Amino acid sequence: MTTLYIIRHAEAEGNLYRRIHGWYNSLITEKGYRQIAALAARFRDVPIDAVYSSDLFRTMTTARAVYETHGLELHTRPDLREISMGTWEDRTWGEAARFDREAYIRYSACDPSWKNEGGESRPEAGARILGAMLDIAAQHPDQTVAVFCHGDIIRCLAAEVLHVPTPEMKSLGHCDNTGVMCLQVEHGVPRMVFRNDNSHLTDEISTLAWQQWWKGQNSATGDLVFWYRPLTAGDRAFYEALHRETWEGLYGAEPDYDPAAFFEEARRVAERHPHGVSVAMLGEEPAGVVELDPEQGCGEKVGHIRFLALAPQFRGKGLGPQLLGQAVSVLRPLGRDRLRLLCAPENEKARRFYDRHGFRVTGSQSGHRGPLDQLEKYIGYQPRSWEEIAHL
Repeated sequence: MTTLYIIRHAEAEGNLYRRIHGWYNSLITEKGYRQIAALAARFRDVPIDAVYSSDLFRTMTTARAVYETHGLELHTRPDLREISMGTWEDRTWGEAARFDREAYIRYSACDPSWKNEGGESRPEAGARILGAMLDIAAQHPDQTVAVFCHGDIIRCLAAEVLHVPTPEMKSLGHCDNTGVMCLQVEHGVPRMVFRNDNSHLTDEISTLAWQQWWKGQNSATGDLVFWYRPLTAGDRAFYEALHRETWEGLYGAEPDYDPAAFFEEARRVAERHPHGVSVAMLGEEPAGVVELDPEQGCGEKVGHIRFLALAPQFRGKGLGPQLLGQAVSVLRPLGRDRLRLLCAPENEKARRFYDRHGFRVTGSQSGHRGPLDQLEKYIGYQPRSWEEIAHL
Protein backbone atom coordinates (compact mmCIF):
# COMPACT_ATOMS: atom_id res chain seq x y z
CA MET A 1 0.00 0.00 0.00
CA THR A 2 1.25 3.48 -0.94
CA THR A 3 0.46 6.54 1.14
CA LEU A 4 0.14 9.86 -0.70
CA TYR A 5 0.15 13.20 1.10
CA ILE A 6 -1.31 15.64 -1.43
CA ILE A 7 -0.53 19.23 -0.47
CA ARG A 8 -1.78 22.47 -1.93
CA HIS A 9 0.81 25.15 -2.64
CA ALA A 10 1.31 28.01 -0.20
CA GLU A 11 -0.52 31.29 -0.69
CA ALA A 12 0.45 32.69 -4.09
CA GLU A 13 -0.16 35.90 -6.00
CA GLY A 14 -3.45 34.76 -7.47
CA ASN A 15 -4.85 34.07 -4.00
CA LEU A 16 -3.79 37.47 -2.68
CA TYR A 17 -4.40 39.61 -5.78
CA ARG A 18 -7.71 37.83 -6.61
CA ARG A 19 -6.50 36.92 -10.09
CA ILE A 20 -7.13 33.71 -12.05
CA HIS A 21 -3.97 31.63 -12.05
CA GLY A 22 -4.23 28.14 -13.42
CA TRP A 23 -1.13 27.54 -15.52
CA TYR A 24 0.05 31.13 -15.01
CA ASN A 25 3.37 30.93 -13.15
CA SER A 26 2.73 33.01 -10.04
CA LEU A 27 4.94 33.66 -7.00
CA ILE A 28 4.53 32.87 -3.30
CA THR A 29 3.37 35.76 -1.07
CA GLU A 30 4.89 36.92 2.21
CA LYS A 31 2.22 35.00 4.12
CA GLY A 32 2.81 32.01 1.87
CA TYR A 33 6.43 31.72 2.97
CA ARG A 34 5.27 31.64 6.59
CA GLN A 35 2.86 28.85 5.64
CA ILE A 36 5.77 26.91 4.12
CA ALA A 37 7.69 27.21 7.39
CA ALA A 38 4.65 25.89 9.31
CA LEU A 39 4.25 23.02 6.82
CA ALA A 40 7.90 22.06 7.27
CA ALA A 41 7.37 21.84 11.03
CA ARG A 42 4.32 19.61 10.49
CA PHE A 43 6.22 17.13 8.31
CA ARG A 44 9.55 17.29 10.13
CA ASP A 45 9.11 13.88 11.78
CA VAL A 46 6.97 12.23 9.08
CA PRO A 47 8.94 9.65 7.06
CA ILE A 48 8.78 10.52 3.34
CA ASP A 49 10.33 8.44 0.55
CA ALA A 50 9.76 10.73 -2.45
CA VAL A 51 8.49 14.20 -3.32
CA TYR A 52 6.67 15.33 -6.47
CA SER A 53 5.21 18.66 -7.56
CA SER A 54 3.79 20.35 -10.59
CA ASP A 55 6.36 22.24 -12.64
CA LEU A 56 5.14 25.69 -11.56
CA PHE A 57 7.03 28.00 -9.20
CA ARG A 58 4.42 28.05 -6.47
CA THR A 59 4.32 24.28 -6.05
CA MET A 60 8.05 23.70 -6.48
CA THR A 61 8.73 26.37 -3.86
CA THR A 62 6.18 24.93 -1.41
CA ALA A 63 7.66 21.46 -1.91
CA ARG A 64 10.88 22.68 -0.31
CA ALA A 65 9.10 22.26 3.04
CA VAL A 66 9.53 18.50 2.60
CA TYR A 67 12.22 17.66 0.06
CA GLU A 68 14.86 20.01 1.45
CA THR A 69 14.18 19.06 5.07
CA HIS A 70 14.22 15.33 4.25
CA GLY A 71 17.25 15.40 1.94
CA LEU A 72 15.26 14.23 -1.09
CA GLU A 73 15.17 15.05 -4.80
CA LEU A 74 12.20 16.94 -6.23
CA HIS A 75 10.44 15.29 -9.18
CA THR A 76 8.28 17.63 -11.29
CA ARG A 77 5.38 16.64 -13.53
CA PRO A 78 3.24 18.96 -15.68
CA ASP A 79 0.23 16.66 -15.18
CA LEU A 80 0.10 17.86 -11.55
CA ARG A 81 -0.72 21.42 -12.65
CA GLU A 82 -3.88 23.30 -11.76
CA ILE A 83 -6.86 23.24 -14.14
CA SER A 84 -5.92 25.19 -17.25
CA MET A 85 -8.05 28.34 -17.28
CA GLY A 86 -7.38 29.14 -20.94
CA THR A 87 -8.42 32.67 -21.89
CA TRP A 88 -9.03 33.58 -18.24
CA GLU A 89 -5.38 33.24 -17.22
CA ASP A 90 -4.23 36.27 -15.16
CA ARG A 91 -7.54 38.07 -15.51
CA THR A 92 -9.24 39.15 -12.31
CA TRP A 93 -12.28 37.28 -11.04
CA GLY A 94 -14.13 40.57 -11.28
CA GLU A 95 -13.29 40.82 -14.98
CA ALA A 96 -14.42 37.27 -15.68
CA ALA A 97 -17.69 37.86 -13.84
CA ARG A 98 -18.35 41.06 -15.77
CA PHE A 99 -17.26 40.24 -19.30
CA ASP A 100 -17.75 36.47 -19.49
CA ARG A 101 -20.76 36.16 -17.22
CA GLU A 102 -22.32 33.01 -18.62
CA ALA A 103 -19.08 31.04 -18.45
CA TYR A 104 -18.37 32.46 -15.00
CA ILE A 105 -21.73 31.24 -13.71
CA ARG A 106 -21.15 27.78 -15.19
CA TYR A 107 -17.68 27.63 -13.65
CA SER A 108 -19.01 28.71 -10.23
CA ALA A 109 -21.78 26.10 -10.40
CA CYS A 110 -19.28 23.32 -11.25
CA ASP A 111 -21.09 22.75 -14.54
CA PRO A 112 -19.23 19.88 -16.30
CA SER A 113 -19.70 21.65 -19.64
CA TRP A 114 -17.66 24.66 -18.53
CA LYS A 115 -14.42 24.96 -20.49
CA ASN A 116 -12.62 28.11 -21.58
CA GLU A 117 -10.99 28.43 -24.97
CA GLY A 118 -7.49 27.00 -24.61
CA GLY A 119 -8.34 25.44 -21.25
CA GLU A 120 -9.82 22.22 -19.91
CA SER A 121 -13.01 21.13 -18.20
CA ARG A 122 -13.22 19.79 -14.66
CA PRO A 123 -13.94 16.21 -15.87
CA GLU A 124 -10.84 16.40 -18.07
CA ALA A 125 -8.77 17.78 -15.19
CA GLY A 126 -10.12 15.12 -12.82
CA ALA A 127 -9.13 12.30 -15.13
CA ARG A 128 -5.69 13.86 -15.56
CA ILE A 129 -4.94 14.24 -11.85
CA LEU A 130 -6.29 10.81 -10.89
CA GLY A 131 -4.12 9.23 -13.57
CA ALA A 132 -1.07 11.12 -12.30
CA MET A 133 -1.65 10.02 -8.70
CA LEU A 134 -2.16 6.37 -9.61
CA ASP A 135 1.00 6.45 -11.73
CA ILE A 136 3.02 7.94 -8.85
CA ALA A 137 1.62 5.34 -6.47
CA ALA A 138 2.55 2.55 -8.90
CA GLN A 139 6.13 3.83 -9.01
CA HIS A 140 6.39 3.79 -5.20
CA PRO A 141 4.79 0.60 -3.87
CA ASP A 142 4.65 0.43 -0.06
CA GLN A 143 6.21 3.89 0.25
CA THR A 144 5.07 7.31 1.45
CA VAL A 145 5.08 10.15 -1.07
CA ALA A 146 4.41 13.90 -0.77
CA VAL A 147 2.76 15.42 -3.85
CA PHE A 148 2.40 19.19 -4.24
CA CYS A 149 -0.28 20.57 -6.51
CA HIS A 150 -3.17 23.05 -6.64
CA GLY A 151 -6.51 23.90 -5.05
CA ASP A 152 -9.10 23.27 -7.76
CA ILE A 153 -7.32 20.20 -9.09
CA ILE A 154 -7.20 18.76 -5.55
CA ARG A 155 -10.96 19.15 -5.33
CA CYS A 156 -11.27 17.40 -8.71
CA LEU A 157 -9.16 14.58 -7.31
CA ALA A 158 -11.35 14.32 -4.21
CA ALA A 159 -14.41 14.10 -6.46
CA GLU A 160 -12.83 11.27 -8.44
CA VAL A 161 -11.84 9.30 -5.33
CA LEU A 162 -15.15 9.83 -3.53
CA HIS A 163 -17.22 9.36 -6.73
CA VAL A 164 -18.82 12.78 -6.40
CA PRO A 165 -20.39 14.00 -9.69
CA THR A 166 -18.93 17.24 -11.04
CA PRO A 167 -22.11 19.32 -10.37
CA GLU A 168 -21.91 18.31 -6.70
CA MET A 169 -18.24 19.21 -6.22
CA LYS A 170 -19.14 22.37 -4.30
CA SER A 171 -20.12 20.12 -1.38
CA LEU A 172 -16.48 19.08 -1.01
CA GLY A 173 -15.38 22.45 0.33
CA HIS A 174 -12.03 24.09 -0.31
CA CYS A 175 -8.50 23.25 0.67
CA ASP A 176 -6.53 26.01 2.41
CA ASN A 177 -3.11 26.96 1.09
CA THR A 178 -0.69 24.22 2.29
CA GLY A 179 -3.73 22.16 3.30
CA VAL A 180 -3.21 18.39 3.19
CA MET A 181 -5.14 15.45 1.75
CA CYS A 182 -4.09 11.86 2.47
CA LEU A 183 -4.81 8.92 0.17
CA GLN A 184 -3.88 5.30 0.50
CA VAL A 185 -3.57 3.38 -2.78
CA GLU A 186 -3.63 -0.40 -2.89
CA HIS A 187 -3.82 -2.47 -6.09
CA GLY A 188 -4.56 0.72 -8.04
CA VAL A 189 -7.55 1.69 -5.88
CA PRO A 190 -7.34 4.97 -3.93
CA ARG A 191 -8.97 5.39 -0.51
CA MET A 192 -9.50 8.74 1.18
CA VAL A 193 -7.96 8.97 4.67
CA PHE A 194 -8.51 12.69 5.27
CA ARG A 195 -8.67 15.92 3.30
CA ASN A 196 -8.63 19.72 3.65
CA ASP A 197 -6.50 19.52 6.81
CA ASN A 198 -4.84 22.84 7.69
CA SER A 199 -4.23 22.09 11.37
CA HIS A 200 -0.62 23.32 11.10
CA LEU A 201 -1.82 26.86 10.31
CA THR A 202 -2.90 29.50 12.81
CA ASP A 203 -5.69 31.88 11.80
CA GLU A 204 -3.03 34.56 11.42
CA ILE A 205 -1.37 32.76 8.51
CA SER A 206 -4.34 30.84 7.09
CA THR A 207 -5.54 32.15 3.73
CA LEU A 208 -9.13 30.96 4.11
CA ALA A 209 -9.37 32.58 7.55
CA TRP A 210 -9.30 36.07 6.01
CA GLN A 211 -11.02 35.43 2.69
CA GLN A 212 -14.80 35.49 2.26
CA TRP A 213 -15.43 34.14 -1.26
CA TRP A 214 -15.40 30.49 -0.20
CA LYS A 215 -18.21 31.09 2.30
CA GLY A 216 -20.63 31.62 -0.58
CA GLN A 217 -21.64 35.16 0.33
CA ASN A 218 -23.50 37.07 -2.38
CA SER A 219 -21.74 35.39 -5.30
CA ALA A 220 -19.16 32.79 -6.18
CA THR A 221 -16.41 35.12 -4.98
CA GLY A 222 -18.41 36.53 -2.08
CA ASP A 223 -16.14 39.55 -1.79
CA LEU A 224 -15.10 42.69 -3.63
CA VAL A 225 -12.99 42.00 -6.71
CA PHE A 226 -11.90 44.66 -9.16
CA TRP A 227 -11.94 44.80 -12.89
CA TYR A 228 -9.70 47.36 -14.58
CA ARG A 229 -10.01 49.76 -17.48
CA PRO A 230 -7.65 52.39 -18.90
CA LEU A 231 -7.81 55.96 -17.62
CA THR A 232 -9.91 58.26 -19.84
CA ALA A 233 -10.64 61.97 -20.02
CA GLY A 234 -13.89 61.28 -18.20
CA ASP A 235 -11.95 60.23 -15.10
CA ARG A 236 -10.62 63.74 -14.45
CA ALA A 237 -12.86 64.53 -11.48
CA PHE A 238 -12.31 61.14 -9.83
CA TYR A 239 -8.54 61.17 -10.36
CA GLU A 240 -8.06 64.75 -9.20
CA ALA A 241 -10.22 64.27 -6.09
CA LEU A 242 -8.34 61.09 -5.18
CA HIS A 243 -4.95 62.66 -5.83
CA ARG A 244 -5.85 65.78 -3.84
CA GLU A 245 -7.16 63.75 -0.90
CA THR A 246 -3.98 61.65 -0.86
CA TRP A 247 -1.68 64.67 -1.22
CA GLU A 248 -3.39 66.81 1.41
CA GLY A 249 -3.59 63.88 3.79
CA LEU A 250 0.20 63.79 3.68
CA TYR A 251 1.24 67.42 3.16
CA GLY A 252 -1.83 69.45 4.05
CA ALA A 253 -3.43 72.09 1.81
CA GLU A 254 -0.91 73.99 -0.32
CA PRO A 255 -1.72 76.95 -2.57
CA ASP A 256 0.61 75.84 -5.36
CA TYR A 257 -0.63 72.23 -5.50
CA ASP A 258 -2.19 71.57 -8.94
CA PRO A 259 -4.04 68.25 -9.29
CA ALA A 260 -4.85 69.07 -12.92
CA ALA A 261 -1.15 68.92 -13.78
CA PHE A 262 -0.87 65.43 -12.28
CA PHE A 263 -3.94 64.28 -14.23
CA GLU A 264 -2.56 65.62 -17.51
CA GLU A 265 0.68 63.73 -16.93
CA ALA A 266 -1.30 60.57 -16.18
CA ARG A 267 -3.26 61.08 -19.40
CA ARG A 268 -0.04 61.36 -21.40
CA VAL A 269 1.17 58.07 -19.93
CA ALA A 270 -2.19 56.43 -20.66
CA GLU A 271 -2.10 57.60 -24.29
CA ARG A 272 1.30 55.98 -24.82
CA HIS A 273 0.55 52.86 -22.78
CA PRO A 274 -3.14 51.92 -22.45
CA HIS A 275 -2.48 49.83 -19.34
CA GLY A 276 -0.01 52.30 -17.87
CA VAL A 277 -2.79 53.93 -15.85
CA SER A 278 -5.62 51.64 -14.73
CA VAL A 279 -8.83 52.55 -12.97
CA ALA A 280 -9.97 49.86 -10.53
CA MET A 281 -13.71 49.33 -10.90
CA LEU A 282 -16.34 47.73 -8.67
CA GLY A 283 -19.33 47.34 -10.93
CA GLU A 284 -19.78 50.78 -12.47
CA GLU A 285 -18.05 52.64 -9.65
CA PRO A 286 -14.38 53.70 -9.83
CA ALA A 287 -12.63 52.59 -6.65
CA GLY A 288 -8.93 53.25 -7.16
CA VAL A 289 -6.06 54.07 -9.49
CA VAL A 290 -2.86 52.24 -10.43
CA GLU A 291 -0.53 54.64 -12.24
CA LEU A 292 2.70 53.21 -13.61
CA ASP A 293 5.61 54.48 -15.67
CA PRO A 294 6.22 51.66 -18.18
CA GLU A 295 9.14 53.52 -19.82
CA GLN A 296 11.22 54.30 -16.75
CA GLY A 297 13.62 51.66 -15.44
CA CYS A 298 13.60 49.43 -18.52
CA GLY A 299 17.39 48.96 -18.47
CA GLU A 300 17.35 48.03 -14.79
CA LYS A 301 14.37 45.67 -15.19
CA VAL A 302 12.53 47.89 -12.70
CA GLY A 303 8.85 48.79 -12.97
CA HIS A 304 7.90 52.14 -11.45
CA ILE A 305 4.66 52.82 -9.60
CA ARG A 306 3.88 56.53 -9.72
CA PHE A 307 0.56 56.62 -7.87
CA LEU A 308 -1.44 53.85 -6.22
CA ALA A 309 -4.51 54.70 -4.17
CA LEU A 310 -8.00 53.59 -3.18
CA ALA A 311 -10.94 55.94 -2.81
CA PRO A 312 -11.57 56.62 0.91
CA GLN A 313 -14.77 54.56 1.09
CA PHE A 314 -12.93 51.43 -0.08
CA ARG A 315 -10.02 51.58 2.34
CA GLY A 316 -9.74 49.20 5.25
CA LYS A 317 -11.42 46.37 3.32
CA GLY A 318 -8.30 44.44 2.31
CA LEU A 319 -8.48 45.62 -1.32
CA GLY A 320 -5.06 47.26 -1.57
CA PRO A 321 -3.21 44.10 -2.65
CA GLN A 322 -5.40 43.90 -5.76
CA LEU A 323 -3.86 47.18 -6.93
CA LEU A 324 -0.39 45.71 -6.51
CA GLY A 325 -1.57 42.71 -8.52
CA GLN A 326 -2.51 44.95 -11.41
CA ALA A 327 0.94 46.56 -11.33
CA VAL A 328 2.59 43.12 -11.42
CA SER A 329 0.30 41.94 -14.23
CA VAL A 330 1.25 44.93 -16.40
CA LEU A 331 4.96 45.15 -15.61
CA ARG A 332 6.10 41.52 -15.41
CA PRO A 333 5.32 40.83 -19.11
CA LEU A 334 7.51 43.86 -19.92
CA GLY A 335 10.48 42.04 -18.40
CA ARG A 336 10.52 43.85 -15.04
CA ASP A 337 11.55 41.80 -12.04
CA ARG A 338 11.23 44.56 -9.43
CA LEU A 339 8.57 47.08 -8.49
CA ARG A 340 9.81 50.45 -7.26
CA LEU A 341 8.01 53.40 -5.70
CA LEU A 342 8.68 56.40 -3.48
CA CYS A 343 7.07 56.78 -0.07
CA ALA A 344 7.36 59.53 2.52
CA PRO A 345 8.93 58.18 5.76
CA GLU A 346 6.18 59.86 7.77
CA ASN A 347 3.44 58.04 5.82
CA GLU A 348 3.30 55.27 8.39
CA LYS A 349 0.10 53.61 7.14
CA ALA A 350 1.47 53.24 3.61
CA ARG A 351 4.82 52.03 4.93
CA ARG A 352 3.12 49.28 6.95
CA PHE A 353 1.14 48.21 3.89
CA TYR A 354 4.19 48.03 1.64
CA ASP A 355 6.29 46.29 4.27
CA ARG A 356 3.57 43.67 4.76
CA HIS A 357 3.65 42.93 1.04
CA GLY A 358 7.37 42.52 0.59
CA PHE A 359 8.68 46.01 -0.21
CA ARG A 360 12.03 46.97 1.32
CA VAL A 361 13.90 50.28 1.51
CA THR A 362 16.67 50.37 -1.11
CA GLY A 363 17.58 54.06 -1.13
CA SER A 364 16.18 57.58 -0.99
CA GLN A 365 15.37 60.44 -3.33
CA SER A 366 14.63 64.10 -2.79
CA GLY A 367 10.94 64.88 -2.55
CA HIS A 368 8.49 67.71 -2.18
CA ARG A 369 9.24 68.14 1.50
CA GLY A 370 12.49 66.35 2.09
CA PRO A 371 13.81 62.86 1.36
CA LEU A 372 11.52 60.08 0.19
CA ASP A 373 12.27 56.41 0.80
CA GLN A 374 12.74 54.31 -2.31
CA LEU A 375 10.95 50.98 -1.82
CA GLU A 376 11.33 47.88 -3.97
CA LYS A 377 9.62 44.51 -4.23
CA TYR A 378 11.11 41.59 -6.17
CA ILE A 379 8.68 40.02 -8.66
CA GLY A 380 11.08 37.67 -10.45
CA TYR A 381 11.46 33.92 -10.08
CA GLN A 382 14.47 33.63 -7.79
CA PRO A 383 13.29 31.71 -4.69
CA ARG A 384 14.25 32.67 -1.17
CA SER A 385 16.94 30.71 0.62
CA TRP A 386 15.72 27.91 2.85
CA GLU A 387 17.47 29.55 5.81
CA GLU A 388 15.31 32.66 5.37
CA ILE A 389 12.11 30.61 5.06
CA ALA A 390 12.90 28.47 8.08
CA HIS A 391 13.28 31.52 10.31
CA LEU A 392 9.88 33.02 9.45
